[in-house]
Amino acid sequence: MTSDSRADQRVIVNPLSGERIVIRVTAAQTGGRLLAWDLYLAPGGRVPSSHSHPAQEEVFTVLEGRMRFRIGLRSVTVAPGETVTVPPGTVHHFANAGRVTAHVAVQTRPALDMEELLATAAELARQQQAAGRALPHPVDLALFMADFDGEVRAPFLPAPLVSLALRPLTWLARRYGRDSRYRQARATARPLDLAGQGSVGGAHLRQTPAPPALHHR
Repeated sequence: MTSDSRADQRVIVNPLSGERIVIRVTAAQTGGRLLAWDLYLAPGGRVPSSHSHPAQEEVFTVLEGRMRFRIGLRSVTVAPGETVTVPPGTVHHFANAGRVTAHVAVQTRPALDMEELLATAAELARQQQAAGRALPHPVDLALFMADFDGEVRAPFLPAPLVSLALRPLTWLARRYGRDSRYRQARATARPLDLAGQGSVGGAHLRQTPAPPALHHR
């Protein structure tokens, strides 16, 4: 994979999970085939919950630190230079397994709306943290799962059953204007023209070094 030649990269920070995400190659640049991003995960950081991507493959290559992945029922600890591939539809979870920030190069194929999912999740996490909530707001979570049904699914539950449960809640939220907080998060998280200046809901555009080459085992 060649590095992105742009000086400005989109940076997404999730304050609850400890994730700092740098978007290296976007869906627009690859005709939707690939989203390439670097994950920096603080010590103790972890993805909020187990999940699956129904139509996407994810490839994680650890560049620094150590990561622990749970893929289905299998758990594996991954060191620098090692790669983990998560096939579509596979339930997985990951966390920093060391005492220093882990740096992981990630490739998501196809890209779909994964970049907006990552940014929306980070914005909702900021709202949750600001409100002092231990758990996400149920309405926000339902709207998020409905909007990104093609990108992420809850583990071990049949998709039609989840859709059936979410449909009335999301309809009521939108019908009675209870979705304003979530709509604001989506608007804040939408991708910005990376040639311009500014930030996206705290996901600042800043200068970052070119990504290291990926080494696959």
